[in-house]
Amino acid sequence: MSRNVGVIGLGAMGFGMARSLLRGGFKVHGYDVRASALEQLAAENGIACDTPAQLAQHCDVLVIVVVNAEQTEEVLFGANGACAGLKPGSVVLACATVAPGFAASLAQRLAERQVLMLDSPISGGAARAASGELSMMTSGVPEAYAKVEDVLAAMAKNVYRLGDQYGTGSKVKIINQLLAGVHIAAAAEAMALGMREGVDPAALYEVITHSAGNSWMFENRVPHILDGDYTPLSAVDIFVKDLGLVLDTARGSKFPLPLSATAHQMFMMASAAGHGKEDDSAVIKVFPGIDLPGSAVK
Repeated sequence: MSRNVGVIGLGAMGFGMARSLLRGGFKVHGYDVRASALEQLAAENGIACDTPAQLAQHCDVLVIVVVNAEQTEEVLFGANGACAGLKPGSVVLACATVAPGFAASLAQRLAERQVLMLDSPISGGAARAASGELSMMTSGVPEAYAKVEDVLAAMAKNVYRLGDQYGTGSKVKIINQLLAGVHIAAAAEAMALGMREGVDPAALYEVITHSAGNSWMFENRVPHILDGDYTPLSAVDIFVKDLGLVLDTARGSKFPLPLSATAHQMFMMASAAGHGKEDDSAVIKVFPGIDLPGSAVK
């Protein structure tokens, strides 16, 4: 019989992961606050659930793909939270980008209920989520890994095992987000300067993506700017949160992060200007005096 796996959070990443699990032969139960996401899951042969608690009653593996620690807390321990339905010996894969201390505390609280956890933040974007080619930065006890080998294989191309200390996966993820946020901010700054100086944006993109100044984020995000399409795949406010976690972590050990702090301020400026829900490439809108493609913003 097919193994039952629950996915809580059917956004761009979570829905792709649910599709990968369905393709892998799992019976996928899903929950999301949006009815449209549940309808789409049901249309693709998944099982829509009304609450996290209902979902947990049917699953011994629970994949949580929400935005932050607060949402993770809510779907596990809030009203109709999944913990009410999880059986002893179940495994939670906690995929949100959170503070390392929160991940460690969460694992302890679940252990008190005889539930295992893997600290399992993810990277790769919606396309790789849908194709089962994510990178997962995981940490946890061997017993948890043993129970979810097949689930991890269905969702990820690279599963990095970073030790048995909860929070290590989250530490690696926030360092990844440090680089991702700084690279997006740098890409926006470079494109803004090019436009200000009268360089054709499409030509600039073509040259940089074949030159030493290229980065994955430049190559991936600048097309959003060129198209004038800021439909969020990952929003400005995600990097307000994630770079905030980076700085909070470093502050605890009094470690300076000047580039991270500057990038964080850029995303804060974009959010304060009303662009928080737009694609993270909208950080370019903080630069004055430029003509953005497909936009009246100057």
